[in-house]
Amino acid sequence: MLRILITAFALITTPLMAQETVVVDLSQNRVEITATYSGSNIFVFGAVKRESPLPEGAGPIDVAIVIEGPLETVTVRKKEKRLGIWVNTESVEVHEAPSFFTIATTRPLEDMLNEGDRRDYAIGLDFAVRPQGPTEENIESFAQAVARIRKDDGLYSERESIVNLTEDILFEADISLPANLVEGDYNVRVYLIRDKNIVSDTTVGITVRKAGLEVWLYDLSRNSPLIYGLLSLLVALVAGYSASEIFRRLKH
Repeated sequence: MLRILITAFALITTPLMAQETVVVDLSQNRVEITATYSGSNIFVFGAVKRESPLPEGAGPIDVAIVIEGPLETVTVRKKEKRLGIWVNTESVEVHEAPSFFTIATTRPLEDMLNEGDRRDYAIGLDFAVRPQGPTEENIESFAQAVARIRKDDGLYSERESIVNLTEDILFEADISLPANLVEGDYNVRVYLIRDKNIVSDTTVGITVRKAGLEVWLYDLSRNSPLIYGLLSLLVALVAGYSASEIFRRLKH
């Protein structure tokens, strides 16, 4: 009897859980890093699509937007003071650490989403770095160290209450990107949340690439290091000669 009641409840509630979906778009899906690049902004906007009216008593909508950069392997070293000298005592490789991670929300994350979903979907700085596979016992502390370091570097952040929500249908957020981005493919994950549970989510991509003279110089340094070195030397000689000529003429 209990099993029948549980099955009936699931059949009744499934349409209610599936009646809302999130649609999202970006102001740009490509970021070019040039010599003058000092950061940029991504405008994320979207809407909630409903197939049927909400049931009575349904809680308000919340939105969480996560932008995550390419995953990296990071070596973290632990220092201890021995005989008055700081030395490395332990090191651990933390795999699949996002090079960039920021989250924007309609209100404080703990107030709008349960901890289980925050952990499972990696929403929030506490769960940004997720060690995979067999790991050392203390890997969690090293993973949190990566998050703290990258937060200090401006690469990890939480931005509460910057997602603007209108009539529980339209939402928008202006999210800034720092100057020290790495190249690669970035994911923008958008979560629709109601009653502290995720009811819908979608993902769109952003491509970050070097552009302009920087690309040519980078490729030259990797593919033809000798030519790159000679060119650098030539530029230095020309710059030095030009500077000396300017000073000589100023004296006269």
